[in-house]
Amino acid sequence: MSRILALDYGGKRTGVAVTDELQIIASPLDTIDTSKLMDFLKQYIEKENVSDLVVGLSVRFSGELNEIENKIQPFLKKFSEQFPLIKIHRENEMFTSKMASQAMFVGGMKKKKRQEKGIVDKVSAVIILQSFLSHKL
Repeated sequence: MSRILALDYGGKRTGVAVTDELQIIASPLDTIDTSKLMDFLKQYIEKENVSDLVVGLSVRFSGELNEIENKIQPFLKKFSEQFPLIKIHRENEMFTSKMASQAMFVGGMKKKKRQEKGIVDKVSAVIILQSFLSHKL
């Protein structure tokens, strides 16, 4: 089978998570400088069989899209042109950063480590991916 990638897309950094080849387990992969994200994805997709990309959908309580969507939409267009066979999905990412911080706290991660934004981004990507997988089943 193939892997599913997930992104917690940010203006500066993007958290990346991936499934195993059976698409059962979501694991953190990396945190990438967003300006280097497409290069990272190209290299990863050359090595691994990826069938789907899940990108967090940033929505306010009111249902309006957040400003980051102005950056996500051009990225998605470029990605779909570069990788037309990879299906793109959107998954609501509301509260993922808070959930990631809570999961790291409950997991016993030290406060200094929990405050590293890159770690939160990776864990947020895992939560987005797990949410997507739960709907997929």
